[in-house]
Amino acid sequence: MAGQVGNTINIPPMKKNLLLTKLKQATPVYGTCLTNLSARWIRTVLPADLDFVFLDTEHIATDRSGLSDACWLLRSLGITPIVRIANPDPFLATQALDAGALGIVVPYLETIEQLQAMAGAVKYRPLKGKVLADALADPTSLSESTLRYLEEYNEGHLLIANIESGPALDNLAALVAHPALDGVFVGPHDLSVNLGVAEQYEHPVFLAALEQIVHLTRTGEKHVGIQFWMEPDLQAQWMKKGVDMVIHSSDLSLFGQKLQQDMQIIRAQGRP
Repeated sequence: MAGQVGNTINIPPMKKNLLLTKLKQATPVYGTCLTNLSARWIRTVLPADLDFVFLDTEHIATDRSGLSDACWLLRSLGITPIVRIANPDPFLATQALDAGALGIVVPYLETIEQLQAMAGAVKYRPLKGKVLADALADPTSLSESTLRYLEEYNEGHLLIANIESGPALDNLAALVAHPALDGVFVGPHDLSVNLGVAEQYEHPVFLAALEQIVHLTRTGEKHVGIQFWMEPDLQAQWMKKGVDMVIHSSDLSLFGQKLQQDMQIIRAQGRP
């Protein structure tokens, strides 16, 4: 296990997707979001014993080279890199997988057609063009040896839908039923805005939507995660309701919150 003893950081060898192994064993998994992808900064998460790190290329400015460095460093540390691409584009998904991602989060995924296209990128890579279209329509169009190859080639790849809009909620039961989908992440901010209760995370409309997402996803035997940047009590509360992928806050939020708290203490206690 990755960890820190004294001043020495023990780095385990490259491993497969241990996150997926835990999920298959019905074990909750824990992660956070990093906005700083430098190698020195990434290593600071080791003492937290995380299962995964969420790298958000939708909102974070980074290039493919920086993303690849971050993914492979995380994998060398025994931590699963999960990458949110910028939009539901299969080519962005294959680029992220080529960069070392083991999970793909698709923002604003709302339809079965979008999910089918993303399944082709994440589960049928490296097929493209007409062969891929035929395989998605009818997997038996591929030879047995090709199917075995694709299963081995894409072993451990997670396909996760970001549920953050009304249409996604309306289609959730059908999305969850798709065999290629492994789970969903809730985007609390965008979901609250789309529901007409922007940033009102205790509003009954928002809470009802979260309850619906967790219920439908877990009933469909898929995994569900919610990212909150507030107190950890909120994460624990939703775990009791079925959330099994905890995405706690981000480096940016945690630093700002801790700095504000510490400065308040210093100012209060340091006055003569």
